[in-house]
Amino acid sequence: MTALARLRAATAELVPPAGVVRVVSLSNLAKTAAHGIIMSVSVLYFTTSIGISATKVGLALTIGAAVGMLVAVPAGHAADIFGPRNATVLAMLALGLVTCGYAFVTNFWWLTAVACLVLAGESATDASRGALVAGVVPPEERVRAWSYFRAVANLGVSFGAVIGGIGLYFDSQAGYRTLLLLAGLLFAVAGLAYLRVPVVPPTRNTEVRPSLVVLRDRPYAAFVVLNALLVMNGPLLTVALPIWIAQRTEAPTALYPVILVINTICVVLLQVRVSRGAERLDGGARAWQRAGLVLAACCVLFALAGGLPVWAAAAALLAGALVHVLGEMLHSSGAWSLAYGLAPEGSHGQYQGLFGMSTQLGSTITPFAATVLIIGLGWPGWLIFGAVMCLAGLFAPAVVRAAGKDATRSGVSAAAEPPTVSDTRSAEDQPATMSDDESAGDPLSSDRS
Repeated sequence: MTALARLRAATAELVPPAGVVRVVSLSNLAKTAAHGIIMSVSVLYFTTSIGISATKVGLALTIGAAVGMLVAVPAGHAADIFGPRNATVLAMLALGLVTCGYAFVTNFWWLTAVACLVLAGESATDASRGALVAGVVPPEERVRAWSYFRAVANLGVSFGAVIGGIGLYFDSQAGYRTLLLLAGLLFAVAGLAYLRVPVVPPTRNTEVRPSLVVLRDRPYAAFVVLNALLVMNGPLLTVALPIWIAQRTEAPTALYPVILVINTICVVLLQVRVSRGAERLDGGARAWQRAGLVLAACCVLFALAGGLPVWAAAAALLAGALVHVLGEMLHSSGAWSLAYGLAPEGSHGQYQGLFGMSTQLGSTITPFAATVLIIGLGWPGWLIFGAVMCLAGLFAPAVVRAAGKDATRSGVSAAAEPPTVSDTRSAEDQPATMSDDESAGDPLSSDRS
């Protein structure tokens, strides 16, 4: 194969395949662009333009995150019952509507109410979308599909942040409000894109068993606890590292944006390739083992930067950033594999809801834990986080083995399995018989990256 042919093959691998995966990827591009806008302008809008204190803004978002976590499993269960395609569309449209409420916030209580609605909508969207992917993508292709979704998500967040940066430059209340309304519109567009995805029939269980079976599945509970620990690698990069660079190292603070750019480029170019081999449960467990070891190594490199001269500290931080992004991609690959592989077919909504809850939990507790351990203790704090990551990764194979031996879970897995739409073409390419499935997917009273 010539160099040009290799380049073309590598480039083609970056483009999501036609059909469902490409439709969901484009939807995710719009969704994550909205996230990028909100992340870049919302806090400054609330604190500077509206006059809400930073402490109260943080409290409102924390309350909203707690509500979102409580909603995740029931919303996923509703997606199983009513059909995940329709639930995803409805959740995304509702998310777009309530996000527009950010533009009209005037005080702390209003902000808290809107944050609760927005983050509940996020949880519902992620849970229902996870169930939808399980219904329209064959099991052996789900990890690869999510690799594309995540690569596109990094582009979307970056694009949204650039748009938000323009608003920050002009620094006007009207500009901030316009951008927040644009974010709401992008969420709605992302939801409407799912109308091009085949309808997945709702779950119909014929046997008598608890409705929220995920709450009785101990191996899956162990998995989500480990996931909450490994998810902490994200806020370590986005929250702890910039403060560490500024307060505890000799490296220039301008190095941090470079690290973020490196992270984004690596995920976009390499996530699909790194995910190879994680399609099966054993591969997912191996990916998590490696992720734990790699993330522990990155924590050591970040810790070393605290006692080095400028050039050496910068080198250690850049090396740590490269190691971190590898661990981050391995964790994501293993998480997708285990989140689906450990869940029984027919209950993916509630299982994906609990999985999403663990992600939110890890992301919520890490900023406070990092402030106490890393900024408070210094380099030993990095080593504590590294040890946690290492242990969480090493326990993954034991969780997979326990899932295979647990009699209760085996009974759950044997539950009636709903029809799965394995054809990954877009809706308009489906044969006419697809209309029979559409009649089976009842809307929710009329979906998480």
